[in-house]
Amino acid sequence: MSKIKKAVIPAAGWGTRFLPFTKSVPKEMLPIVDRPSIQYIVEEAVRVGLTDILIITSPYKKAIEDHFDRSVELETVLAKGGKADEASSVRELAELADIHFMRQGEALGLGHAVGLARSHVGNEPFAVLLGDDMMHPDSPLLANMVAATEETGTSTVALMKVPPADIHLYGSAGVSELNHSEALVQIDFLVEKPPAHEAPSDLAVIGRYVFTPEIFDHIDRTMPGKGGEIQLTDAMASLQAAQGLNGWRFEGGRFDVGNKIDYIRTILELGAEREDLREDLLRVVKDFAAKEGL
Repeated sequence: MSKIKKAVIPAAGWGTRFLPFTKSVPKEMLPIVDRPSIQYIVEEAVRVGLTDILIITSPYKKAIEDHFDRSVELETVLAKGGKADEASSVRELAELADIHFMRQGEALGLGHAVGLARSHVGNEPFAVLLGDDMMHPDSPLLANMVAATEETGTSTVALMKVPPADIHLYGSAGVSELNHSEALVQIDFLVEKPPAHEAPSDLAVIGRYVFTPEIFDHIDRTMPGKGGEIQLTDAMASLQAAQGLNGWRFEGGRFDVGNKIDYIRTILELGAEREDLREDLLRVVKDFAAKEGL
């Protein structure tokens, strides 16, 4: 298998859980302190060598494109104002990776969005990173998944244990152990958002995937499911039946920034790791906890 160097980031959703903010601002631009969440996603891809990145957007999300474009006027103003570090950080955004954009004209589901990447990806393996699932910068998850697919030639998806009461929010995987790895498992079947009593396991499919290019043929053959959308899980189930599918089990390091409470937790945890913020942030948290009698 050729070395994986391409990544696809679907970013065309409406972000209804964060209305009214997302009425005019893409959910991917929600700030994690002073960087939008999608910047963390792009940086995650770049850290493992995925420097050819396609972002699938929609017509109202031009702000994402602007964020990763040059802003020469702003750079000049910052430089003239003696803010060289800020000017450098703005300029470096456009140099993170070779970033491309494609619009999903109709909201036809995640499977449809990934399928649009075919013309860019071609006949190469590639990663898919969902913007709602943000990984801690120290997480080895994506690197491990890329290495697993390069070694085995089989697509790999991320799997994480969730409470049974939450499994209906995810795709659920039935798996078999593979002798040579505790983390890498064989996926036997997938069920999209099952009720707890029908779930094959407590392993949920989380928003990191490394696919062989055959996934595109299976997306093309996938009929619309719930809400008239083309479900990526259905296409993965078809891929699994045809040529196999592996899962990489992981624990920790994940932030669900599509969930309001977890979004706030993300800001607190990552903010507390920054030397310029830690002391003041912890003081604010302690003061608030004391005020609430906690």
